[in-house]
Amino acid sequence: MPRPNDRNDRNDGPSRRPMNAPMPSSRRRRSSKLSAEKIDYIDYKDVKLLQSFLTENGKILPARLSGVSALQQRKIAEAIKRARTIALLPYVQA
Repeated sequence: MPRPNDRNDRNDGPSRRPMNAPMPSSRRRRSSKLSAEKIDYIDYKDVKLLQSFLTENGKILPARLSGVSALQQRKIAEAIKRARTIALLPYVQA
C-alpha cells in the first residue's frame, strides 16, 4: 500500500503544475520610458534622456532593467557612446 505522502499518488486536481513546465513569472514587465513618451528618435544631444539610461557610476543600464526593446537598447548605447565622445556625458562618475 503506497504512503499518502508519495509524490506519484498525489491528486491535487487540475491546479498541479507538471514537473517540466516553466515556473510562472512573478515579475512585472517594466514599461519602456521611450514607448511611454512616444520617443521614436534617440538624439545623442538629449543628455537628460540619456542620463536616465545610465547608472550612478556611468554604466549603461541593461535592457532588462530599463524595459526597452533590443533595437531601442542598441540605439541608446550608440547615442550614449556618441555623447561621451564629444564630452556631453562622462565615461565614469567621479
